[in-house]
Amino acid sequence: MTAPITHILPLTLIHRTRLLPAPGRVSARVGQKINATDVVAEVRMPGKHQIINIRRSLALSPGDQPERYLTCKPGDRLHAGDVIAEGGGLFTRMIRAPENCRVVHIFNAQVLLEMEGTTFQLLAGLNGMVTEIIPDQGVVVESTGALIQGIWGNNHVDQGLLLVLAKSPFEEVSRATLDVSMRGAVVFGSHVSSADAIIAAGELPLRGLVLGSMSSTVRAVAETSPFPIMLLEGFGNLPVNSAAFDLLTTSEQRDVCLNSEWNPDGSLRPELFIPLPAEGQPPQEVLAFAAGQRVRVISSPHASQVGELVSISKGITQMNNGVRTSTAEVLLENRSETILVPLANLDVLE
Repeated sequence: MTAPITHILPLTLIHRTRLLPAPGRVSARVGQKINATDVVAEVRMPGKHQIINIRRSLALSPGDQPERYLTCKPGDRLHAGDVIAEGGGLFTRMIRAPENCRVVHIFNAQVLLEMEGTTFQLLAGLNGMVTEIIPDQGVVVESTGALIQGIWGNNHVDQGLLLVLAKSPFEEVSRATLDVSMRGAVVFGSHVSSADAIIAAGELPLRGLVLGSMSSTVRAVAETSPFPIMLLEGFGNLPVNSAAFDLLTTSEQRDVCLNSEWNPDGSLRPELFIPLPAEGQPPQEVLAFAAGQRVRVISSPHASQVGELVSISKGITQMNNGVRTSTAEVLLENRSETILVPLANLDVLE
């Protein structure tokens, strides 16, 4: 059975492909040394479209001709607040442009607007060197250092000095535990249960926040925060796994790159990367479960605990809850306990 892998490595060589959402212009060059927040490519994204019904918006009578109230024509460029149509009568009604836009078409009392487009800038995502240009699409970046992958992020990129707030895998991050000395840093903490902690982090502001877990009620605020946030374990009140905790706490005061971009299907993982001046080997991306592997339990009652996979059970095992599945024996770290865990509830730490 193929095992899901989470990379928690003190030294590795990685290549990351960075792609635009649509064909655009690549500004980086092969051999260029770049930082995580450097723009390597950009593309002009088209604006959304909106249809405005003149008759309905001006509350015109069936026999009235809406065209005579229009103050614009196809091709006109409008600024936010410009008048599109204005109705007469005792109480004048005006329809205004919701934002900067262009009048695309007018037909049957309806005005089609195209909102002003935006420029999407693709950031490098980590410090390293550009090793390949993908014409009109993006780049491949190579770098060597420590790598810690998470399971959820809010899709931002930044870099800064790593400060460790977590003194234990269970410690709470709150407004009271954050102070001005952390301004501009990437902070590692264990758990956040209140949205006020995220708001306080933004007010400092932080350049990033790495957490073991977060209450699900905080997710909406975290998703709209302007700085990157990465979860190592997930939503709920989960301790930080020992492998990540040890690597992060021994890397304090190092410059780090935090890329919290992710996909729900797991094809893109949020990552914290610590550039190091050393040679490393590429991580393994595909593994089968095997005895001797370092694994993490990803379900209760042993969620986030790390151990050694001792053996894979033969055939199918019926669990106490009645579920029949493939299982493995795992010796938890410090040799405290051997437990039987469904393979579906394990990932390999490599």
